[in-house]
Amino acid sequence: MLHSRIAVTGASGLIGAALVRSLRADGHEVVRLVRHPARAGDEVEWDPKRGYVDVAGLVGCDAVVHLAGAGVGDHRWTAAYKREIRDSRVLGTSAIAEAVASLDVPPKVLLSGSAIGYYGDTGDRAVDESAPAGEGFLPSVCVEWEAATAAAEEAGVRTVHARTGLVVGREGGAWGRLFPLFRAGLGGRLGNGRQYWSFIALHDEVAALRHILDTESLSGPVNLTGPDPVTNSEVTAAMGRVLHRPTLFTAPAPALRIALGDFAEDVLASQRVLPGQLLDSGFVFAFPGIDAAIRAALR
Repeated sequence: MLHSRIAVTGASGLIGAALVRSLRADGHEVVRLVRHPARAGDEVEWDPKRGYVDVAGLVGCDAVVHLAGAGVGDHRWTAAYKREIRDSRVLGTSAIAEAVASLDVPPKVLLSGSAIGYYGDTGDRAVDESAPAGEGFLPSVCVEWEAATAAAEEAGVRTVHARTGLVVGREGGAWGRLFPLFRAGLGGRLGNGRQYWSFIALHDEVAALRHILDTESLSGPVNLTGPDPVTNSEVTAAMGRVLHRPTLFTAPAPALRIALGDFAEDVLASQRVLPGQLLDSGFVFAFPGIDAAIRAALR
């Protein structure tokens, strides 16, 4: 992509902040959608709950990257927080898609966040983008979340649903919480440890998002996971190896259910998700293995 104007929601999150840094380093103009009146030249106001977007701020954008949404692991899953998880994604995505569709000259691409939660618990079965949605709360949220881009698709905008896995990064997300525990020697497997974790290095996540922006043949769901999912036991062993710490502790399933409530079922679920579309479109992972992904996060 030549030097472009790109709008990003969720620009203060782990992935969004890294993407903005990467784009700006290569000379792209980035506008950040923020939930307060715009105070800087690169800010555009929006309010996902009210469905409001300052559409004037999107004029001239070649691409919109929509990554905003309430953190799945940030709070205990009360009925109210589950509603927040859903609404922050579905209402926010509808607002962005409608804003994109309303422009006289819409952007060439809407790259909208989604998650491998779409597939539910796949056990030992490897799945790619052709697999159907799973059962349960997160799959149902992902289905609605992806459907909320309809206005942009109907306006003829290339629309991609980036189904992201567990991002190996230090500054946030699930892995951001694992690092301090393992550094303190308190890390260990969760449940029986046999559940698959489909991880992706933060570097590869950003590179994959940029690859999607540049690859006109990609649309619809694209899995953003590394090519080689590993079990939670293998993750535990790798964290111990890379950080030179013991990994003797285990968090039994009943204790996780007490500590995390409904979210425990997703921590204990197995998701063996493969990046079929990325690989078919020629994307090359810099850190495909778990040890390399963990080391990359520590740089």
